[in-house]
Amino acid sequence: MSNRRVSRRSAAAVAALVAVIALVAGCTSDKAGSSGKEAEPAAKVTVDPGNGTTDVNPKTAVSVSVTGGRIDQVALTNPNGKQVAGEFTPDHTKFTVTEPLGYGITYTWNGTATGTDGKPVAIDSKFSTVTPKSTATATLNIGDGQEVGIAAPIILQFKGHVSDKAAVERALTVTTTPNNEGAWAWLPDDNGGSRAHWRTREYWQPGTKVQVAAKLYGLNLGGGVYGDSDITSDFTIGRSQIVKANAPSHRMQVVRDGQVVFDFPVSYGEGNEDRNVTRSGVHVVTEKYEDFMMSNPPYYTNVRERWAVRISNNGEFIHANPMSSGAQGNTNVTNGCINLSNGDASSYFPTALYGDPVEVTGTRINLSAADGDLYDWTIDWSTWKSMSALQGDPSPVVSATPMPPQAPGGTR
Repeated sequence: MSNRRVSRRSAAAVAALVAVIALVAGCTSDKAGSSGKEAEPAAKVTVDPGNGTTDVNPKTAVSVSVTGGRIDQVALTNPNGKQVAGEFTPDHTKFTVTEPLGYGITYTWNGTATGTDGKPVAIDSKFSTVTPKSTATATLNIGDGQEVGIAAPIILQFKGHVSDKAAVERALTVTTTPNNEGAWAWLPDDNGGSRAHWRTREYWQPGTKVQVAAKLYGLNLGGGVYGDSDITSDFTIGRSQIVKANAPSHRMQVVRDGQVVFDFPVSYGEGNEDRNVTRSGVHVVTEKYEDFMMSNPPYYTNVRERWAVRISNNGEFIHANPMSSGAQGNTNVTNGCINLSNGDASSYFPTALYGDPVEVTGTRINLSAADGDLYDWTIDWSTWKSMSALQGDPSPVVSATPMPPQAPGGTR
């Protein structure tokens, strides 16, 4: 009987031990489930460009964004600690840089974001911008607010050679109100570098509003040379004023808005030698001086002339010259300029605008590239368009200006 009790007690003890083991095993399993790999923070930070990226274009879109949370604070700084301007989205999930970056600079992101789980996440990243071989500056010939004549080309002049002209041309826009048909053409490098001219098919429509934008900063001009800065200009086309200069007539008419306002007796180039032939073709007014010292050695040096309006870079002016007053209206005796009396020259002078066309006809030599850097109107339209670097690109269809009237006594 005692042996039976022992067996019962032993069985009870074994059952109790099994229960304890099971309980312990169950507790161990629960702890293992809760103490595994710690959960990732809810906030996920993305920087663009990515950490360590090099040769970033300084006009590339730059931002930092967060999913599963919001940005508490962030700054993009250069090595001097200067912060780059930017703005948040309303929900603070993205910060975007709003100003161009510099060339050859390493930028650093610093900041924090907080996830929906309340856990903070550091924003820490770096990238660097491209370092150009060199940069090239450029200028526009027409400034903001300027009023110019109806034959004025837009000239983008680079200080240095541009090898990727197509890339540059794609970065150029000309907006005209009303529309005027026009096109870019690349002329031979002059004045220290490459140059692109934008010319209308016919003369500008008077009163046209023009906006020019050259987005050159951050642009690879070819060979590792980058644009130095963007350039813009807003200007206006003035009244229509055309000088009709027919050499055989010994007269010069000034036609404003279709009406003859001046009809002066003048003297043109004598024409007995090539050097003193007033060139035929559409010249453009580029400068004017109340007093100007002219030289044409060995024929004359430092002669003071009054009311001088330059019409080409080969030395052709419309100006007063009392010395030729006896020939004005009847004989051509000058060295190539158009001579007027003091009174007539002083009347014409204040009416002349940069970009006014001067249509010379009736001489034996035509204006050409040999006569300076502004001979745009001597080039026919189909040839002009072929001088674009984007000949295969589609061109917008816009309205054209009327054909300019012909000069008296001859054709344009």
